[in-house]
Amino acid sequence: QLLFFLCFYCNIEVEFKVKRFFKNFSSILFDGGSAMGYSIKEVSEILNLPTTTLRYYDKEGLLPFLQRMDSGYRIFSDSDIAMLRVIECLKCSGMSIRDIRQFPDWLQLGDASLAQRHEMFLERKRAVEAQLAELQQTLELINYKCWYYETAIAAGTEKIHTQTHTVDSAPREPCE
Repeated sequence: QLLFFLCFYCNIEVEFKVKRFFKNFSSILFDGGSAMGYSIKEVSEILNLPTTTLRYYDKEGLLPFLQRMDSGYRIFSDSDIAMLRVIECLKCSGMSIRDIRQFPDWLQLGDASLAQRHEMFLERKRAVEAQLAELQQTLELINYKCWYYETAIAAGTEKIHTQTHTVDSAPREPCE
């Protein structure tokens, strides 16, 4: 009765939670399994990704080990969440979904693909380092422009900059 009261009070779908509890419990007892997993909504909240993105990744074959309930609902494991973190990392590094698709395939090959996976991450590292270098140059120009306008405002005119100033001749301190 307390379970039903708490579920009602917390606005939780009782039937789903009870089924989840008993399936989870029997899995641990009889199959030696672990906890059931996460719903797509829970994973969406954990990773701050829209559910549509998670469905897209599944459709694109990026989550080959993703389990489904009999009803078709996706059940995400901790390893699925770890895979999603890697996918997001690769995307942020500029890798295309088409190229990311290779990674789960290599995972399924196991140790036979260690060298390919290592090389992929070395290539991503080089790409990110190049992006960082570009961003550093961008930051230096922005800092120069901040210095330029701060000194012009303090002097009340841009005419104090009649000499040729460059990014290299500006102070290196960041903008305030």
